[in-house]
Order: sequence, then C-alpha cells, then structure tokens
Amino acid sequence: MIDFARDKYRKLRRAYHKIKFYNSVNWTKTIYFNLKKFPFSVAKKFPVFFYGKVKFTSIKGEILIHGNVKRGMIGFGQPYEMNSLHKGIAEVIIHGKMIFNGHFQFGKDYFVYIGKNGSCEFGHMSSLGSNGKLICVEKVVLGEYCRIGSESQIMDTNFHQMIDTLTGENFSMTAPICLGRYNYFGNRVSIMSKTKTPDYCTIASNSLCNSDYSEIGTNILIGGIPAKLLKENISRNWEGEKYALEQMLMV
Repeated sequence: MIDFARDKYRKLRRAYHKIKFYNSVNWTKTIYFNLKKFPFSVAKKFPVFFYGKVKFTSIKGEILIHGNVKRGMIGFGQPYEMNSLHKGIAEVIIHGKMIFNGHFQFGKDYFVYIGKNGSCEFGHMSSLGSNGKLICVEKVVLGEYCRIGSESQIMDTNFHQMIDTLTGENFSMTAPICLGRYNYFGNRVSIMSKTKTPDYCTIASNSLCNSDYSEIGTNILIGGIPAKLLKENISRNWEGEKYALEQMLMV
C-alpha cells in the first residue's frame, strides 16, 4: 500500500512539473516564430520555445537547424538558472543568419542582434546566460558545450570607426569571434572582436577577452582585464557533468 501511494505521488509530481513547465512557455510568440521561420514540416515540431515576455523587433533573417530537429531544443529565456523571474526586457533582432547545431539555451532577458551580414553559429549544448548581450555583425562561433555565464556580452564590433591620428589609417570595426569546445565562461565576461579560445578553456568572471588565446593550449584558466593565462592543467569536469546537463536542460 505504501509503495502504491509513493508511485502515485511520483506520477502526480511529474505531471505537476510538466504542466508548470508548459505554462511557462510563451505560446503566442513560440507558435508565431516557428510558423514564420520554418517550413511546416519543421515548424510543427516547435523546435524553438520562447519563455516569458520577449520583443521581436525583427526576425527577417535566416534560421538554420542542423541535425535531428526536436521539440523545444532551442530555448529563448529558458529557465535553467537559479533566478526564477523575468524582467521582461528580452529582445530579438535577426537580420542575418543563425545556425544551430543541436540544443541551445538563451537565458532570461537576453538581447540578441544579428546584423544583415552577420552569421552566428551555436554548437550543441552551448548557452548564453541571463541578462546578457549577443551582437554579431560579422561572425560569431560557439563550439559545443561552450557555456557562458550571466550578464556577459559577446560583441564582434566596436560600433565606431577608429583612426590612426598620425597616418589617418582606418582601423577595422569588426573581427570574428571563435570560442572553442567545452569552454566555461564565468559571469560578467566581455568577449570582444578577435577573441579566439581553445577547447577546454575556463574564463574567470569579470574578465575582458579580446585576443587569440588558442595557441596557449587546452585545459587552461584565463582571466583579467585584458585576460591572460592564470593556470594550466585545469578544466571543468565535463565528463562528470554532461549527463546531468542533458537531463536537466533538454526539454
């Protein structure tokens, strides 16, 4: 009798959490976006979920999903972090191209801007934490399991034309960003143009990344303003966490 009651309780608990989860989805924006951006054969699977309030300033760009398309595999405002409330300031501006190579999470209240000539590619199980910014006018690439903490920003442009005051030479305003596989960025990291990181790289909170760090080697910790090598032979325990991440984050 006790085992029967426990089994019933577990089933009711699972059902309650499932209902609670689906109630958190912004179905109006989710249905509109999927039908607008994908052929019906893909849209009917609802691969992209939106959570909470979000503004579509523009979604004229191209969205590509490579691999097996699944329901809710891409989450804008997905509630996967400790904070549980939305501020309602999420905004999406897509003029260029976004490519998803698997499951991906945007945190709450995220700002996304993909310029007309911009191309942004996301590896499987990579993510961008809440209250952050992604501004791509040229090219941004995130490798698989590249997970970036809250209040961080990725910008491949400095927005304004800078010149050499002696020669009059114009400096480039943009440069690609390429982040390696199994990267872990702490919170409030600024990832600027020209940033390139190796696989299995950890970046300390409050750091400024603006260089090519890929030749330093794997299993490194970098940090500071600007970021530099802090420690070698160190890594997040990815093998120990991969299964837990997939179980927790895949809808």
